[in-house]
Amino acid sequence: MNYQQTINYLFEQLPMFQRVGKSAFKKTLDTSIALDEYFGSPQKKYKTIHIAGTNGKGSVSHIVASILQEAGYKVGLLTSPHYKDFRERMKINGQLASQQFVIDFVENHKNIFAKLKPSFFELAVAMAFEYFAQNEVDIAIIEVGMGGRLDSTNIIEPELSVITNISLDHTQFLGNTITEIAAEKAGIIKHKTPVVLGTTNKDVVKVVSEIAKLKNTNLHIAPNNFKAEKSIFDNKNIINISKNNEPYLSKINFELQGDYQLENIQTAMQIVDIIKNDYKIKAENIYNGLSKIPENTNIIGRWQILNKEPLTICDSGHNIAGITYILNQIKTIKHEKLHFVFGMVNDKSIDAILKLLPKQAQYYFTQANIPRALDCNSLQQQAKQYNLQGNSYTTVAEAYKSAKNNANKNDFIFVGGSIFVVAEVL
Repeated sequence: MNYQQTINYLFEQLPMFQRVGKSAFKKTLDTSIALDEYFGSPQKKYKTIHIAGTNGKGSVSHIVASILQEAGYKVGLLTSPHYKDFRERMKINGQLASQQFVIDFVENHKNIFAKLKPSFFELAVAMAFEYFAQNEVDIAIIEVGMGGRLDSTNIIEPELSVITNISLDHTQFLGNTITEIAAEKAGIIKHKTPVVLGTTNKDVVKVVSEIAKLKNTNLHIAPNNFKAEKSIFDNKNIINISKNNEPYLSKINFELQGDYQLENIQTAMQIVDIIKNDYKIKAENIYNGLSKIPENTNIIGRWQILNKEPLTICDSGHNIAGITYILNQIKTIKHEKLHFVFGMVNDKSIDAILKLLPKQAQYYFTQANIPRALDCNSLQQQAKQYNLQGNSYTTVAEAYKSAKNNANKNDFIFVGGSIFVVAEVL
């Protein structure tokens, strides 16, 4: 098989949550454990940091990876889902795995996949763990896919467990309340392994504190210790960071644009503060790591500028908390008319999100090319109940083209609602 045939095999043969939803979700780690035994626990050959959370876990993973790279380490980075290329899920120092590695991995181990019938995500995690081992990384940053306790990544024994924040998402799998979801995310906490929490939400702190105590480990609440603030100078994001209310790092040119990244920086700083002595991380490594995240890690899809006239931005925020951050930032940007290229998947809190969206915008309702996408006509009809006006488009490309044709140079085009809508525009 060539690379495209191999990817087609993965999509066609393995159930993929991002595409089909509930049928790909498993309630045990049995398959992940069986794959781990087959491959000989490759993830034990290098150190790991485990990062869970509702929002921000991908960004925090990239920030920490960038800083470790600047400190001279060979850093593996496992994230999901991918936007354009499956290999985005497993990078080493920002570089994608080779196509040949993916081809050989699938070809050489087809028999075990036929026997164990892993999900797409289970296989991708096993592949990444093996890839990092073969390439002898020093450390790997492992982003949880969904939840924590039952996530395929939760077979590692990390140096640090991280929970960025908790909000309502994937409620059909993780629970209907913040405390239930927090308990699932906190399932990654290991015995005597330090825990970083990126939120001060009292319900989340209570749950995570109790589990950390049971696991006999220390909990570090990042916003209590670190504060990141942003200013704009010469059209650049300048970040100043304080630690325990004292100046820590200043005048950092931070290229990730979303305001929500301030919270992610605080979480990342707490992580680095815990490991900096063991890894001999210097202030200049942190400064350079924060300044060079896109260059070091090839992060995409986070408040990404696609065009300047009209200003066109895409962002992968897709739940209530993520959309709220996005809308708050849109309000801060001067523009004439707002054009919203918008699509969702069919298992989200659709009404709760539509309720938040600005009524004065022009909408281009669309659907990504995945089975799990919400039909654009259904989305348009539901949106009308909230006085959101716009046409429906059966492809993201059509919706995006129409928005570009309708927008003047002082307008603002936003693309989002679903990671998969963003992926198709990218």
